[in-house]
Amino acid sequence: MTSSADTSADIAADVQALIARRIRQDVQSMHAYAIQDSKGMVKLDAMENPFSLPAHLQAELGQRLGALALNRYPDGRVDDLRTALAAYAGMPAGHDIMLGNGSDELISLLSMACDVPAQPGEARPVVLAPTPGFVMYAMSAQLQGLDFVGVPLTEDFALDVPAMVQAITERQPAIVYLAYPNNPTANLWDEADMATVIAAAKQAGSIVAVDEAYQPFSSRTFMDVIRANPAAHSHVVLMRTLSKFGLAGVRLGYMTGPAALIGQIDKVRPPYNISVLNYECALFALEHQEAFAAQAQEICAQRAMLLGALRAMPGVKAWDSDANMVLVRFAGADDAAQKVFDGLKARGVLVKNVSKMHPLLARCLRLTVGTADENARLIQALQEIL
Repeated sequence: MTSSADTSADIAADVQALIARRIRQDVQSMHAYAIQDSKGMVKLDAMENPFSLPAHLQAELGQRLGALALNRYPDGRVDDLRTALAAYAGMPAGHDIMLGNGSDELISLLSMACDVPAQPGEARPVVLAPTPGFVMYAMSAQLQGLDFVGVPLTEDFALDVPAMVQAITERQPAIVYLAYPNNPTANLWDEADMATVIAAAKQAGSIVAVDEAYQPFSSRTFMDVIRANPAAHSHVVLMRTLSKFGLAGVRLGYMTGPAALIGQIDKVRPPYNISVLNYECALFALEHQEAFAAQAQEICAQRAMLLGALRAMPGVKAWDSDANMVLVRFAGADDAAQKVFDGLKARGVLVKNVSKMHPLLARCLRLTVGTADENARLIQALQEIL
């Protein structure tokens, strides 16, 4: 008689043999994207808008969603959302827009579309971005069979323009990502630096993806630059997401760019990638965008308050921010950030420890800007720890 333990061991061995034979070695070596358990915590780790919909809008949205034909595939209503988003973003003439299940999917689709097979003896296509930056740029490149080249920022988190231009000239990347503002450093790149890097990418025949995930909290948008000089930006696409707008749970990203270029990238998008619930929620939010704009204004006011409080603390360096997050560095030993992170977690406040992500982020934590009450709890906890 075979015991259940023996059966389980046999199954485990079979599965491991199957994985070893059929799952890519680089995938086996990867770490899954980690999402922290936030149950019962003040959640300040993921750059979410901390405000929920007002009660009357919740009721109105619930009725609207309840009336949808969930038994049918998404229909032409998704084009209404594309039109509404194009108007909201101020999309230039001659451009088009495509939608993704969050900007993560758009990043993956762009890598997929640019994965031109390398000829024998040729290097694989390259994705290039400043580092530290958004981890999905490198991850999507790896999963699609492209090489990733990270160009370190300067010590004050500015673009290293000579290094960027040299890397672009030498590596001739398929895609250059420029997050505007950057994650996790929360800063906007200098406009002249952006122009130099984008011009170098045009010379190299690269697509530039300007990622404006945090645009609701930013003092500038690159869309203004594109509109002012479309000829110099015929190789530029601009990505945004409604996650920071206030709809992180809806998973809706969008990308604009020259119509012919967007049309090619859109060919690799799965059919019906935006559900009826996604697009109806997004349309509803755009119809009530003044409520979300007020929330963004409050978050920016709280950001200013939080920066002031952090800079009054000994041994804390807080950088300026154009996003709904603040990057801070703590004085002390190499494990200073981990000790503060653990102390905050013990007090019911969850933030993001980025100190191991890149050497430039040593002893750094990333703090999401929350509500007034959440920020007060964060400040009190930090004062107790420090």
